Amino acid sequence: MCDEFTLADDVEWQALRRVSRRGFGLGAAGLAAAAPLAGCMGTGDSDKAPGASASADAEIVERAVAVATPDGEADAFFVHPADGRHAAVLVWPDIMGLRDSFKDKGRQLARAGYAALVVNHYYRSAKAPVLPAGASFTDPAIRAQIAPWGKVLDPAAYTRDAKAFVAWLDRQDAVDTRRKIGTVGHCMTGSVAIRTAAAVPQRVGVAASMHGGGLVSDAADSPHRLIPATKAALLIAIAQNDDAKEPGAKATLREACDAAKRDCEIEVYPANHGWTVADSPVYDPVQAERARQRQLAFYARL
Repeated sequence: MCDEFTLADDVEWQALRRVSRRGFGLGAAGLAAAAPLAGCMGTGDSDKAPGASASADAEIVERAVAVATPDGEADAFFVHPADGRHAAVLVWPDIMGLRDSFKDKGRQLARAGYAALVVNHYYRSAKAPVLPAGASFTDPAIRAQIAPWGKVLDPAAYTRDAKAFVAWLDRQDAVDTRRKIGTVGHCMTGSVAIRTAAAVPQRVGVAASMHGGGLVSDAADSPHRLIPATKAALLIAIAQNDDAKEPGAKATLREACDAAKRDCEIEVYPANHGWTVADSPVYDPVQAERARQRQLAFYARL
């Protein structure tokens, strides 16, 4: 979860990375040169999921879109292969909002043969990009700016949005409505992926949570209690430091999946909270690629 404890973990993680860089002779220049390579991992054949309808080098089309919701108009980024109709994936960004790193996630999905809608979940408060380039959650001013935006995003708001986003996708020429929809959430929206699957069970076939927070709580509408309301396969990738704080969560999630007879893959990754996001201070390109490949394997079922 994105909180003071995660911030402390991030500081420690970055310190360890600096030691590692010195040990292996990598200075800032070397890391800067390596970063583009890490960001381009998997742009070959591994980008294409089994059952996907586009090749890794296929032309993609992208545009900014506006989606009408019960609460207003959400800005979003829509990207898909240039030709044909495809299974759709609804992408929920992390606590820092819709920005270039998440547009790149959408582009990766499009190159793998999917129509991806990357939404600005803060649309009630600000248009994307909601924060300046280079903004960091470690900055108290940034956290203070984000805080009021999050207060209007209760489970009911997310559920209304999920229904609107899925309905919008189903009206697009690039979307094959004969196939189910996938969804993925990150950090604060990891739980929203499960809420989306529960909100529109007849359409959502796969829900993925990447280092999601708040998956297990005492609330009556805790995401783990919503699993029986879904008809989706669930991919739950847990950060090692989140697991250290809530070691019982994975067992509770497994029990909920088994009781509901849902196909769930639940794994603790050897990486810290935020590891799948390219502009995160704890981004781990190796584990991020592994998590991405697991997503593609699940989306192949759509």
